[in-house]
Amino acid sequence: MTSLVGKLVLMLALASGFVLSAAAQDHLPELVRRIKPSAVAIETFDARGETVSRGSGFFIGRDRVITNRHVIERSTRAEAHLVDGRKFIVKGVLAVDGEGDLALLQVDVPAGAIVPLPIVRNVPQEGESIVVVGNPYGLEGSVSNGIVSAVRDIPGYGTIIQITAPISSGSSGSPVVNMYGQVIGVATLQAAEGQSLNFAVPADRILQMKVGKLQSFTNLSTETQKNNRAAAERFYSQGVAQLSRDDFARALNYFEQATQMEPAYAEAWYQAGYCYGVLGRHAEALKASQQAAKLRPDWSASFVNIGVSSYALGQYKEAVTAYQQAIRLNDDAPETQYGLGLSLERLDRTDEAILAFRRTMAAKPDHVGAMEKLGDAYLKQKKWEPATEIFEQLKAYKPEAKIFNSLGEAYLELEKFDESFAAFNNAVGFDPNFDRARFNLGRAYIKQGDLVMARAQYDLLKNSSSEWADRLLVLLNP
Repeated sequence: MTSLVGKLVLMLALASGFVLSAAAQDHLPELVRRIKPSAVAIETFDARGETVSRGSGFFIGRDRVITNRHVIERSTRAEAHLVDGRKFIVKGVLAVDGEGDLALLQVDVPAGAIVPLPIVRNVPQEGESIVVVGNPYGLEGSVSNGIVSAVRDIPGYGTIIQITAPISSGSSGSPVVNMYGQVIGVATLQAAEGQSLNFAVPADRILQMKVGKLQSFTNLSTETQKNNRAAAERFYSQGVAQLSRDDFARALNYFEQATQMEPAYAEAWYQAGYCYGVLGRHAEALKASQQAAKLRPDWSASFVNIGVSSYALGQYKEAVTAYQQAIRLNDDAPETQYGLGLSLERLDRTDEAILAFRRTMAAKPDHVGAMEKLGDAYLKQKKWEPATEIFEQLKAYKPEAKIFNSLGEAYLELEKFDESFAAFNNAVGFDPNFDRARFNLGRAYIKQGDLVMARAQYDLLKNSSSEWADRLLVLLNP
């Protein structure tokens, strides 16, 4: 939650025209000094007392530390090292977010020994300055800074934050902090096929973790070995990392491995289906998405995927059913309504398609695709007035020949000749080879009784050997 101090600083910054990037450099040393005492190094050990791994973490409460889950795997105990050299035994694990690669640890420290870092729910803006305090190669309190280079929304997962600050081995679990000293994410290093994929899991996932009974590392490790879920989630996390780079082929490989490791992993089936679809393998996408829906019948996202794949395969009735189920499950997002409208349109269920497109625009008024489809549907139903309203709105977003031509056709049917001439002239102005618009321009001249100008349009069509020439000639010589 954003602190009161952070809110006041932000208000003052906005009021005074404060330039954040410049101030970030001015106050960076002070910020780092403030953050460092809250960051820790995590060292884990096996039953023989030998080091298994090293990572990073940070306090979010008096006795609570966040780190990456992969830092504590396959260990029997762990220590938290403060930057001042003090070491504390980690009592155990309070919560795990496998897909977010997060673990919440209990570390008892003396009262007043540390100041927890505040967590902010807000997704950071691209270009925002950030600092990472980690422990690469055992060097406690190492600092790197950079910016948020991208904020990606991964369907079926959530947000991923790409950062330019480097994350080295040992820095996994470090806090990613904004210039107000608030944690916006948890740094994660994913090493896959020779790649180092540096990104951050949004801090909001920390707040969503469900704290349970304290577990020892031994018990957690034993439970993990009893089932394949943890191993499958590691593959899943690798896949999400690849999705953040739009590398769908590599991502698919990890999601497939996750489903092989744990066949009941609905989220992995969903992501596999999503990747199949992006790669144009729609039959496989449909099969994977259906499996996800079977495992999680209350998850609307799977039904959206089924709708997308069914539509791509020409199975429009099945697409409608899938989109409607997604909406019943409380996913009436603009793209879901739009997909439903497209599918209904293919089945010539125009009235229902119009309703879906209108609902799309109600949720997202600037949805260009829905505007165009709604306008076309009104033309099909000869609803000229609403058609002109939609195309007048659309031309500001998509000033193209086709849009002006459709607008002109609606105005012509309403016998608003000045408006129709303007629209058709705009259409041929954008595309002089758009013969349908030139034919319509000739048709408008005929309706107004100007046969000379209409014949001029015919001559242009004839000289270009257009099929629209004879259509206009028939109107000139009925």
